[in-house]
Amino acid sequence: MRAVCDTHVLLFGALEPERLSAEAVRVLAAGAEVGQLVCADISLWEIAMLHSRGRLQMPPEVGLVELVSDILASLQMQVVPITPRIAAVAQDSRFSHGDPADRLIAATAIAEGLPLITADSRLLQVPGLRCIW
Repeated sequence: MRAVCDTHVLLFGALEPERLSAEAVRVLAAGAEVGQLVCADISLWEIAMLHSRGRLQMPPEVGLVELVSDILASLQMQVVPITPRIAAVAQDSRFSHGDPADRLIAATAIAEGLPLITADSRLLQVPGLRCIW
């Protein structure tokens, strides 16, 4: 199944898989098997930011670049860059919160016509955004 992954889904899948819902695990496995998972490019920045702030607990022997590269490879993940359409959708009035990363991730799903795998309660409320959790 083709789907966009929120940043926390990437991290949970790699570091704390027990935090994923059964449906998220199912969709991740199915999507990875056929290379149909995508993430917004800002998710890579979010992971780096979490690491720099000490909020990302990862094995000490694994570097940040290695971790992100391994996540992308293991899920056969495609990284979607911000396009003019995604940028425009991210500024739509349907978004009630101001987190620019969340807006861009959700806008990527909307612009690509794909569901978003997320547990983010604010994103679950966005009109027109199909979510899986």
